[in-house]
Amino acid sequence: MNSQPTNILVFEDLQRITGYQRRSDVERTLVEQGIRMFRGRTGPWTTLDLINQAAGFRPATADRYDAEIL
Repeated sequence: MNSQPTNILVFEDLQRITGYQRRSDVERTLVEQGIRMFRGRTGPWTTLDLINQAAGFRPATADRYDAEIL
């Protein structure tokens, strides 16, 4: 499990989340779900932002309104 408080999910995190142990199964699952991933020396990794993007969530922006509303 990733002990660092970041939004990066490493291979061990992805194994736990997907329920698969083999690298190829984890990668296949991410690709099927439309989640962008990166292949590192220790296995695939991704971020929470990329998972949210694949799910259709957009990040909240501070500029939701322009100056015209004032």
